[in-house]
Order: sequence, then C-alpha cells, then structure tokens
Amino acid sequence: MNAKDLKFVVQERYSSIAQQSKIQNETSSCGGVGGCCTIDYAVFAESYDKEKGYNPEADLGLGCGVPTQFANIKIGDSVLDLGSGAGNDCFVVRAIVGETGKVTGIDFTDAMLVKARKNNEKLGFTNVEFIKGDIEVMPFDDNQFDVIVSNCVLNLVTDKTKAFAEMLRVLKPGGHFCVSDVVIKGELPEKLQQDAEMYAGCVSGAIDINEYLKIIKNTGFKSIEIHKQKEIEIPEEILKEYLNDMEIQQFKNKEIGIFSITVSAKKYKL
Repeated sequence: MNAKDLKFVVQERYSSIAQQSKIQNETSSCGGVGGCCTIDYAVFAESYDKEKGYNPEADLGLGCGVPTQFANIKIGDSVLDLGSGAGNDCFVVRAIVGETGKVTGIDFTDAMLVKARKNNEKLGFTNVEFIKGDIEVMPFDDNQFDVIVSNCVLNLVTDKTKAFAEMLRVLKPGGHFCVSDVVIKGELPEKLQQDAEMYAGCVSGAIDINEYLKIIKNTGFKSIEIHKQKEIEIPEEILKEYLNDMEIQQFKNKEIGIFSITVSAKKYKL
C-alpha cells in the first residue's frame, strides 16, 4: 500500500477506537479493536493511574509508555503532543505546566479530536487546545514549543524522516522531545510487514531501533537518550492470523524482537 492508503487505514482504525472506551478496547476479541485482525493494544500500554492530571475518560489504552515521566517538563512550558488522541497525555502535561503553560495536541482523526475537545470542555482548561493536522506537515510556526511528547504514534507515520524534521522545526532552540514508541530488532516476517491492519496496530509500521535512532541523529537532534526499553510479546493467537505453525516457530527462534522505548533528544541553541 502507498503512504496515502496507509494513512487512510490508520484514520479509519482510530476513528473506530474513538467510539469505544478503554475497557471495550481491551475486551474486544483478541484484545484489540476489530478483533483478531490487529495486534492487542493492551500488550503495549502502561498504567497512568498514579500520574497527576490523569483522566480515565481520555485514556483509551493506546500508549506504549509514559513519556511525560522523562520529558523534564516545567511550569510555564509550551508543550506539543503528537497524535494526541482523546487527550490523555495532554491532560497529564497540563498538570505539570500549570495555568501559565500551554498544551497543544495534534491529531488527524476527526473522531479523536471531537472526543478530546469534549474531555477538555468537561475539565474547563483554557490553555489546552486540540488541532487537526498531519505530523509530517505540521500547521505550526517555527520555534514554537519548549517540549514535544508523543505516545505510540510515530511508528504509524509513513515518513519518519519528515516527522522528525518537523519536530526539529517547531521546537524552540534549546527545546527537546521525549517520545514513547515501538521499534524492532531484526527483520519481521514479510507477512507482518505488509499487512495494513498490523500497521494500524503499531507493529508493521515500526522500524529497526538502530535506523530509528539514526533518523533522529541525521535530522540534527543531539543528546539522544533511551530512558526505558521493554520487550513486547505478540500473542500466538495474533501471530496465527499471519503465519503458519512453522513460520511462528521460526519467528520465535530468530533474534527478532519488538520493543517499546522511551527516547529523548535536544535541539541545540544556535
């Protein structure tokens, strides 16, 4: 599939997810929205229960880390959340930046934006906003944000080089990003790589960790640091949708791994 078609698949998938709750997402057949045709999002997710500002209504269980734990966000900062969904990370960020800060979420799925804005209306925050846009071509001025966060979203972006270049552009000199994302080690079986539904489930859209870090470095970011890394196991009932028994065993025996990582990097001052 081309990039345009893959974006459409992601939009359709996350529009469906926006209509459900976290509990519905986790209890669907095989754990994921849409059943066995995609990966179980719950295998990636981490708990936000102890995070200040956490709003359960905004948590659809779609993350693969808690990037705000390592983002070094300060009171008064202007923070951008890439792929903000129903607003979960934005509301956690709002609790950190306070009334003097600014929180902006960007998402290209209309249903998610509706959900996020309704959640924000209930909370009454005047310094949190949700903007429609594509991460590869963001509708923001240069040098606008102190910090960028993102949770299990960049793996869904078809052109990651463009995404990181846009992040560098919209960050202020001296600003930084901290993102949680899905990466792989080794080479995934071809059937997993090519399936669009698996792409929307975060797996086939992930790239090798070394390539991921190389893109960050080549974009111009400095002080790259991996704060957390966790191996993710794809349940066998999911693998059976794509591989036969022999291929599953080969997959398990090879040095192939799927990981969630939380990584940060800085845009140096000129």
